[in-house]
Formats: sequence, structure tokens, C-alpha cells
Amino acid sequence: MLKNLEYLKSGNKKQRKAFKVINQLNIIEDLKIYSPILCGTIPLRIDTASSDLDIIMEVHDFSDFRNKINFLYGSCSQFKLKQKIIRSKSIVKANFIYDNFQFELFGQAQAVTQQYAYLHMVIEKYLLDTNPSWQCEIIALKEQGFKTEQAFCHMLELTGDPFEALIDYGQKEEII
Repeated sequence: MLKNLEYLKSGNKKQRKAFKVINQLNIIEDLKIYSPILCGTIPLRIDTASSDLDIIMEVHDFSDFRNKINFLYGSCSQFKLKQKIIRSKSIVKANFIYDNFQFELFGQAQAVTQQYAYLHMVIEKYLLDTNPSWQCEIIALKEQGFKTEQAFCHMLELTGDPFEALIDYGQKEEII
């Protein structure tokens, strides 16, 4: 389900709108050489009003990627492009607004199915499928200011860095 955006067409109102906007921009097709995957809260139906569309990609040539992103989306509202280091890995991140959606394009020299955003989403989907009542509780925590990973760690009573704790939990429980 998570790798193919078709599920968004029959989702809630925000998911259907996200599907339309992603297709209008032609992001998946234009960036297909980077294996783009939509991650985050919108695919899981735990989004809030401020949730963005996170698209992660496998990128090895950051210069070409930056140029392509700038060419394709540089004219979008509030466009920002930066390269930095996260967890000892170089990344390129672009943010912009299109048709009232905030986009975050994230490129890292790692297979998308091994990136934290994807792994977190797999774990979170498993937890929501296993505990359907958590959906409302996670949204409530997010509306109180919790980040998504923090909210799930709170529900699981996990401590420490929520990004690492969720990965450790997923590995221990053999979810990922």
C-alpha cells in the first residue's frame, strides 16, 4: 500500500486532494529515478492541519538533484533548498508550498526503504492497524505539540531519542 499512491484516491478528503496535487506537479514521474515514496502522517490518516507531504528519495548525486529540484519547483511559493548532515549522512531537503500543501522533498544516499521516514511509517502503520483506537490519541497528542515519533513513543512508553527508540522498537518486535 505505502509504495503506490493509488490508495490515496479512495482515502479521506485530504488524501484525495494530496493525490490530485502530487499528480498535478508530476513529482513521482519527474523524480522517478530517485524512487520517491510519500511518507509521513497523511498516508496514515494521522495528519493535522499543519501536516506536510513528505516525499523521500534515494539520491547519490546531490548536485544534479539540487539542480533538478530547483528547476522543477524553484518557482513554487516559499521554496527553500538546503543540504546538511543528519545522523552522519548528507541530505538535501527542499520545502515549498503548492496548492495549499506544504511539500518536503528529502534526498539521501540510502535506499528509501532503509530511510528512517519510511521505517517509521511502516512501524506506525503496524501500530495503528494493531491498535485502531490510537489514531485519535495520536492526532490529539500531535495537536498538543508532539511530533509524530514522540507521540508513538509516548503511547508505547518508550524513552530516549524518539527517532531511534521507534526504530529499536520496530527491530525488536520484528516489524521492520
